[in-house]
Amino acid sequence: MKTNKFLDEIRRTMTPEMKRQMEMSVKIANRIYEIMEEKGLSQKDLARLLGKTETEVSRWLSGTHNMTMATIAKISEALDTDIIRVTSKRRRKEVVMA
Repeated sequence: MKTNKFLDEIRRTMTPEMKRQMEMSVKIANRIYEIMEEKGLSQKDLARLLGKTETEVSRWLSGTHNMTMATIAKISEALDTDIIRVTSKRRRKEVVMA
């Protein structure tokens, strides 16, 4: 298999945090694609819903673009679906009896 030496060097020098960010960006883009497919939407349709250009949406969905939370929220609203979910556990307040 032929590899790109430049990209191979970049991968070798990436920190674990950078690798994690890249993985998360790809997962978010894939999730958006899944939702679009379920709803029968194209990139052009999503761009129209967001009032953006198809080129901008394409860049977002490349998996290499660092989307802001604001962008993710806008896309979630346009698709009327959660793209990511953040869960939390409520801690029970401990009562200490003396």
